Amino acid sequence: MLSRVAESIYWMGRQVERAENLARFLEVTLQMTLEHPDTLVDPWTPLVEVTGDQKEFAARYGRADPQNVVQFLGFDRDYSSSMVCCLRAARENARGVRESISTEAFEQLNDFYHFVRDAGPSQLSQPTGEFFVEIRNHALMWTGVLDSTMSHDLGWQFLNAGRLIERADKTSRILDAKYFNLLPRIEDVGTAVDDLQWSNLLLAISGFEAYRREHHLMDIEKIVSFFIFHKTFTRSIYACVAGADWSVREIHKQCDAEFPSASSNQIASLRHRLQSMDVKEVLSGGMHRFIDDLQTQLNEIGQAIANDYFNAIGSK
Repeated sequence: MLSRVAESIYWMGRQVERAENLARFLEVTLQMTLEHPDTLVDPWTPLVEVTGDQKEFAARYGRADPQNVVQFLGFDRDYSSSMVCCLRAARENARGVRESISTEAFEQLNDFYHFVRDAGPSQLSQPTGEFFVEIRNHALMWTGVLDSTMSHDLGWQFLNAGRLIERADKTSRILDAKYFNLLPRIEDVGTAVDDLQWSNLLLAISGFEAYRREHHLMDIEKIVSFFIFHKTFTRSIYACVAGADWSVREIHKQCDAEFPSASSNQIASLRHRLQSMDVKEVLSGGMHRFIDDLQTQLNEIGQAIANDYFNAIGSK
């Protein structure tokens, strides 16, 4: 496989995953502001912090209100990580590798992009949670069509590695940003408000039902453990890293490389690190510090994949 094709497929997976996760974050924040507006401490600034682009947002928008944050994360055509820009870039990558993906997958991605682009004006005047649910449904449909119609060959492994690395990164970011925002006031501990806030955090990763099947009560320690260490829930950080690790090993195997690649060594190291930790260690050492270290490792893994297989320096 040409490195150009592999790189385009890899980034196509990351870009669609990024757009979907931004929609999830906006959806759950809108829902929280409707359900219990009096108990939240500025729910919009943490969403900007999730991106790591607070300075750019502050310079161009100033105040983090619903309209500004939705515009920045959703429809800003000058911000490369907005939903509309991610989907536009994913569509261009898909266009360049039409021979490697199915017609159905390309058409679904094209429809997805146009749906978001065309909805921009109405959502900026009055953003609704229902719109972001539709984005999530478009993303799930695209993933289903892609996985059902694309051979699970080398190209699919690059796509899977890309989307899972991106998913692990975004799961960690929403946990980091919302964890401190949702730490309850003393008077709210154990109340319906407390339960609703943590339930919404689980809903952001479609994990509410999976969590409740194992735990009857909303417990901070159990929720953090679910986000980070759950072995089988597909959006937990560990499950994402383990899935990406498998795909990177498959890529290495199919490329018939003589020695282990830097990317396969690095992602295996991260997987083993997560296997050896527990939630008490994370919380005692500091959640933010753990997330910062994790994101640094994920960025290094992405760079190593680029260096190993794409012959390119830098990231997109």
